[in-house]
Amino acid sequence: MDFDDLPIKKDSPLTAVEKEDLSTLSAHELEERISRLEHEITRTKRELDAKGSSKAAAEAFFKS
Repeated sequence: MDFDDLPIKKDSPLTAVEKEDLSTLSAHELEERISRLEHEITRTKRELDAKGSSKAAAEAFFKS
């Protein structure tokens, strides 16, 4: 087996965000970054809640 034939594992987008050098950003840019990340957290939580609701509905359906 040749190691060159193995698929290359890419970092997740979150890993890329975590590795960014924040020291080059201004205070305004850091505030904007926080705002955008908070928005993404809210969006992610809404999706998680929706999945939980769907799962609960499916479980209730199959228990009947």
